[in-house]
Amino acid sequence: MTIICIMSGIIFTITMLLIVIIWLKKPLLTPTYTRKIQTDGEIEAHYVLNGGYIKVYRKELSALSSFKKYICYYPEQQTNENQKWPVVIFANGTGVPVSKYEKQLERLATWGFITIGTQEHHAWNGFSSEMCLRLLIHLHENQTVDAWDSNPFYQAIDLMNIGLVGHSQGGVGVMNSATVQNHCQLIKTIVALSPTNMELAEQLMWQYDPSQLQATTLLLAGTGKSEETFIVSDEQLADIYRRIPASVLKVKLRRSLAEHHELLYLADGYVTAWLMWQLQADETAKKAFVGQHAEILTNRHYQSVCKNC
Repeated sequence: MTIICIMSGIIFTITMLLIVIIWLKKPLLTPTYTRKIQTDGEIEAHYVLNGGYIKVYRKELSALSSFKKYICYYPEQQTNENQKWPVVIFANGTGVPVSKYEKQLERLATWGFITIGTQEHHAWNGFSSEMCLRLLIHLHENQTVDAWDSNPFYQAIDLMNIGLVGHSQGGVGVMNSATVQNHCQLIKTIVALSPTNMELAEQLMWQYDPSQLQATTLLLAGTGKSEETFIVSDEQLADIYRRIPASVLKVKLRRSLAEHHELLYLADGYVTAWLMWQLQADETAKKAFVGQHAEILTNRHYQSVCKNC
């Protein structure tokens, strides 16, 4: 028993070191990061670009917790149009606070979303995403907010259309946020990018249960250039997919030759299309995923596709 414990400890330590190494080499996203994304489908190519809301605003709010602050983007039209806007909450990967990939939030806001994330380093349990949602509910319901001249979010948030996007540890976080956190029933859809496999998550005490999901789910991972299977292999991603109830709309696919850290941004075209379909009922975006002629089935950059739509 002692030998088993020692070996488990060694494996755990090596795994954590490898995870840290991967994140240390992960680049900061630049304003032109999408130019590096190769596409192989008209729908993917369309949604990897900026949307029609050309000007977006940024708002930063302090947080009295371990995640330090909230960073939020929203379209300019939100301040002068009497409508409600869907929300996308981001859950961080290990060592990657939202300030390292703000350009994703900014780009997605051009598609008509309110986007928000934090500086949280322990996003696996879904609590920081839950707190983002609580904050947005508060801002939606209160016209006057302390220290604000005006509240651009008052009566402007579509609480019926809330999505979550998380990478790596954050992929675990979005599943926990949609299953065990207090406002899980408000989560309509999730996107888990290269989520930590269930065995490794168990070792790290990041437990999650895909069988409890009710939100529509997009699972994405990369094949890697060196098969980074300790994060999530093809078989492990398929296992997560199988555990999600058959009654839940779900899609799984892998980006060819994409490393774990690259999945944060390489799948942006289909991530955006998924969110546009699920949260804005975009019929063009829907065609990427639905039916025998779904674009993901013929895109040469993707493989191991499974879907029930």
